[in-house]
Formats: sequence, C-alpha cells, structure tokens
Amino acid sequence: MELKEYKEKSQGNVSKIWLSDPSESIALPLFSHTAPAGFPSPADDHIEERLDLNKYLIKHPAATFFVKVDGDSMINSGIHNGDILVVDRSLEARDGMVIVAALNGELTVKRLKKKNNKIWLYAEHPDYKPIEITEGIDFMVWGVVTNSIHKV
Repeated sequence: MELKEYKEKSQGNVSKIWLSDPSESIALPLFSHTAPAGFPSPADDHIEERLDLNKYLIKHPAATFFVKVDGDSMINSGIHNGDILVVDRSLEARDGMVIVAALNGELTVKRLKKKNNKIWLYAEHPDYKPIEITEGIDFMVWGVVTNSIHKV
C-alpha cells in the first residue's frame, strides 16, 4: 500500500498531545475487596491504601506524554477512537509493542513488528494492511504505549 493511500484511509492517528504533570497528585481510595459485579462498600475499614494514578500509570514522568486516539485501526487491541494513551519515550520499542510513530510528519498508533531485517507497522483491525517502513518513508518512534484510558 502506498503511503499516500494509507494516509487517506488511516484511522489510527493521534489528534491531541499532552505532557504529563506529576506535580499534581490526587490520591483516591483503593479498596482491598474485589468487585466482580458491583462496587464495594465505601467503609474506611475496606480501604487498603490510597492510589495515585500518576504513580500507577507513569513510570518516567519526564519522558511521558498522553495522546488522544483518532480512529479505529487499533480496536482489536482494545484501543478505541477517543481513548487517551499513556506514552513513554524512555522505553525501547521492541517487536510486538504498540507504539506511537511519526510517518512523514504525521503521528500514528500501530504495533511494531520486525521481520527479516524489515520494520513493519501493523493495525489491529482487518480493514488495514501492514505498512512496511522503507527508505522512502520518514519514520521515527515517538514512544511506547504503556496504558490506554478508555471511557465506557
């Protein structure tokens, strides 16, 4: 698939970027009981600890940013249109990881695959073909996706 054709059809791009701000901390209650079909009683004796989502989701604050997904190309990996991804630029992108990459100046979210000394970007949707990274494509890994925040 030509890159031009891919850009016209692509539905896994990034629509917004935010930097992480670890200076603000909000500790929320983390209950010690599981809740398979409901919510536990908010009684204080069930609170195991306080959970700070910055500490839970962000391992390297200076290298972490957030992106908003625009499209459905990664839906079969649980990444939906409108989701917020936590992206860590300090991690090495390895085979099989979901990454945010720049392709000719445009950001996209795809799964990185390395085969026969070639680099491929795979969508997680049957309607989208893999993209082989060739010499004619300006390609750079922006970071590794570590978490996806999905609203229901």
